[in-house]
Amino acid sequence: MLQVGGGAPVNVELLARMRDLIAHRGPDDAGSYVAPDGRVGLANRRLSIIDLSAGGHQPLANEDGTVWIAFNGEIYNYRELRPALLARGHVFASQSDTEVIVHLYEEYGADCVQHLRGMFAFAIWDARRQELFLARDRLGEKPLYYAHAGGCFMFASEIKSLLANPALPRKVKPAALYHYLTFLTPPAPDTLFDGVQKLAAGHCAWIALDGSVRVHEYWNMFAGSVAPASSGDVLEQLRSTLRESIALRMISDVPFGVLLSGGIDSTTNLALMTELLQQPVRSFSIGYAGAGVDEFNELNFARAAARQFGAEHHEVIIGREDLMRFLPDMIYHQDEPIADPVCVPVHYVCKLARESGTKVVQVGEGADELFGGYAHWIAALRLERRLWPMFGSLPGFMRHAVAGLARPLLGELRHEYLRRGAAHEELFWGGAIAFGEAGKQALLTDGFLQQVRGLSSHDPVHAQRRQFEATSPNRDYLTWMSFLDLRMRLPELLLMRVDKMSMATSVEARVPFLDHVFVEQMMQLPQQVKLPGLQPKHLLKQAVRGIIPDEIIDRPKQGFRVPVRQWLAEDLGVLAHDCLRGFCQRTDYFRWPRVQALLRSNNELSWYLLNFALWHELWIEGVPRDELLVPRQPARTQ
Repeated sequence: MLQVGGGAPVNVELLARMRDLIAHRGPDDAGSYVAPDGRVGLANRRLSIIDLSAGGHQPLANEDGTVWIAFNGEIYNYRELRPALLARGHVFASQSDTEVIVHLYEEYGADCVQHLRGMFAFAIWDARRQELFLARDRLGEKPLYYAHAGGCFMFASEIKSLLANPALPRKVKPAALYHYLTFLTPPAPDTLFDGVQKLAAGHCAWIALDGSVRVHEYWNMFAGSVAPASSGDVLEQLRSTLRESIALRMISDVPFGVLLSGGIDSTTNLALMTELLQQPVRSFSIGYAGAGVDEFNELNFARAAARQFGAEHHEVIIGREDLMRFLPDMIYHQDEPIADPVCVPVHYVCKLARESGTKVVQVGEGADELFGGYAHWIAALRLERRLWPMFGSLPGFMRHAVAGLARPLLGELRHEYLRRGAAHEELFWGGAIAFGEAGKQALLTDGFLQQVRGLSSHDPVHAQRRQFEATSPNRDYLTWMSFLDLRMRLPELLLMRVDKMSMATSVEARVPFLDHVFVEQMMQLPQQVKLPGLQPKHLLKQAVRGIIPDEIIDRPKQGFRVPVRQWLAEDLGVLAHDCLRGFCQRTDYFRWPRVQALLRSNNELSWYLLNFALWHELWIEGVPRDELLVPRQPARTQ
């Protein structure tokens, strides 16, 4: 934290409380630093992965104590960076990757981030410049939140640390909720907490002594080298860089493993890890128990992959009781709703890894976004190629008439596409869209809609489209879809479900498909190379054929899914009904008749509303975590 405007010195007790609220992220060590003048305080909880000695203790300083850092993450190329820094006269007191960042900052200032290959969120106090420097990794694998309250600027890896300051009000930001209902997370820099912001992926920030914040985007995903000309060279580059990425993410002084579903992405991770190890790779998988959940289970595929590569395999099976038992803790660890039910299996499989003595796992996020692995992406590409231009060429009054007449005949999602076309909006808004604009109008109360009058969730999409057109060498639609999800859905939804759920179990998750060098190379490739004939993941399948078994490559995509609809038809549905009915009675966000209709149909949209309602109870209304599932009094709070 940084005291601004000549305020009182750093509150040491508050700093320690903020630090220890996230002890799950670092149970191995704790440290704090307060500057001699009391203007700045840094704190850290350490999960010891590299340099397990006391030399890795944080906060950590340079030789003369003028540069201090608190760091979350891993720098995979720190060993390559270290010799050049030593040659320039820098003195190291440890073997940690953290200290490399400090000396890079001394050499290059804010440009130190350009040299880092890894995942990171860090804060550096520069006593000479009297300035605080914050940075978040390029793809957003690690979170970084900040807020002003009580005369100080605060920052943390989790929002709960910021909320330890009683001067920070707990209020919902209406615009953030409006966008949450569409994207399942508010786009950066907003969070659902009014007054709390998140540093966007690939951004850094400088905070002056007066509390002013200057934010800068330091990374462009299209900055990679020119794509190879031949298909053979493309495949070789893909395999070579992915092998390098996986090898870098095996750098660890503690046991590591892989989360294994038996699909292409996780099996590729396992296969390439096996090439580099003399002993079996530890693999971890999860399945579901109960009636009607067979289609969600991939354990047979995971077991086959583990046998194929001689893995030391571990499994856990969960049911709806496990979900309901974990629900209060899930809401607590998420900080703001990550309305993706996959949070539940990610937590349990990471817990399994930790209980086996494994502190680091590799995961497969990012491959679908880079290579077009989703069925609904293929459907959108077909629509964009054939029907979208034709519909867009109609006069405006005809587009609106068609959309209006077709509304009763179409489901909400199909009508949303027509509405976008009628309004000349972008077709693709992201890979996980919940409520469309018309759906939100039906769901939200008149009082809430008054607060967000004139707002559209197309606004953040349109801003990303402008950025895409200004920077992308390829204007094809697959490149746009990848760009948008790499900028919005991945960093703030998919990667946050991995980070928050793994760190809740004190496990570090690493994502080789999102190595920034690999992403830059793949984003240079046009749609016709990655997805000829709109065959999902065509290029990746070609590249890994011969590395993993054909039966894994050629089997239909199943995806890492959760049987939420089935569980909503049972006890989870009863819990959701009671919770949401009381919530609608005492607040002014959602119309109960619309919520009730969603619940009656076991619609997964009700899961997203339940997440928000429980989050609101915990963080806004102040209900204790162990009382979250107890029915609330109906008195309206706002």
